[in-house]
Amino acid sequence: MLHHFFFYVLVLSTVLLPLSPAWSKGIVHVFILSGQSNMVGAGEVPSLLSHNGGKGSLEWLTKNPATAPHYRHLRNDDGSWKQRDDVQICFFDRRGPLHPGYGSNANKIGPELGFGCSVGDAIKEPVLLIKIAWGGKSLAKDFRPPSLKGKTGLNYTKILEHTQEVLRQADQLLPQLKGRTLSLKGFGWHQGWNDRINQTFNDAYTHNMIQFIKDIRRDLKTPALPFVIAETGMSGLEEKHPRALSLMAAQKATTDYPEFKGNVAFVPTRDFYRPADVSPSNQAYHWNNNAETYYLIGEHMGLAMLGLLKTH
Repeated sequence: MLHHFFFYVLVLSTVLLPLSPAWSKGIVHVFILSGQSNMVGAGEVPSLLSHNGGKGSLEWLTKNPATAPHYRHLRNDDGSWKQRDDVQICFFDRRGPLHPGYGSNANKIGPELGFGCSVGDAIKEPVLLIKIAWGGKSLAKDFRPPSLKGKTGLNYTKILEHTQEVLRQADQLLPQLKGRTLSLKGFGWHQGWNDRINQTFNDAYTHNMIQFIKDIRRDLKTPALPFVIAETGMSGLEEKHPRALSLMAAQKATTDYPEFKGNVAFVPTRDFYRPADVSPSNQAYHWNNNAETYYLIGEHMGLAMLGLLKTH
């Protein structure tokens, strides 16, 4: 159970080193992944043949000749899903080596899989992903940072509490990391629907996002902590709704803030949209449950994060 007070962990490193195998022995590179339901993840893992012949599921992606080269690394020779011992994940009470199944349930993925594979392949030391996400949450209210007027969002507070709890208890939660030094290296964000559907929230998004980043850095005692913001592009390049377009523009505009140059990145995602006829569903606000979409979002978030780390 999370304690309802802030325990600031002394082992957090505020220095980001170049990507190199020469890092100090015993470091675990920690990344927070947060947001709402599309960070939770709705990408289907098993093929449901009754839904477009299984197209768009992770299983289908690893077997389809056109996509298998990009995804076959996720499977063992016997067809089982690989577990990455070098990348651990903690998603509330679910934790262990990274593998498919850390989405909304054991049959789903979110961006964590692609993100973990990207950073895990590049970083020679162990990686820990702390995933903290809930469906149906807005930045303007639920994640509202304390520097804004009004009540601090409950989920903002929970991000701090849960991060600090995991870091403090990492030896017990993930015994394979025992004795290593945990170093917070970055924060990945994929969220937007609940602000997109409210004009007032939409209009305030850039300002709220800037304050969110500044407050998270202050409260986790990690100045210039790299942030990656993944666009909320659920309907792809065909999106025409003015609030959707303005919300995506507001997310991108966050990176124009002078203080964020070189330490905040925006990841376009609309190209990763896959139509319903090649996906497990037509649930557009969850990217039609397409596993390729979720994997690519995470993969490109990871690549953007690596780019930011190289500048420090």
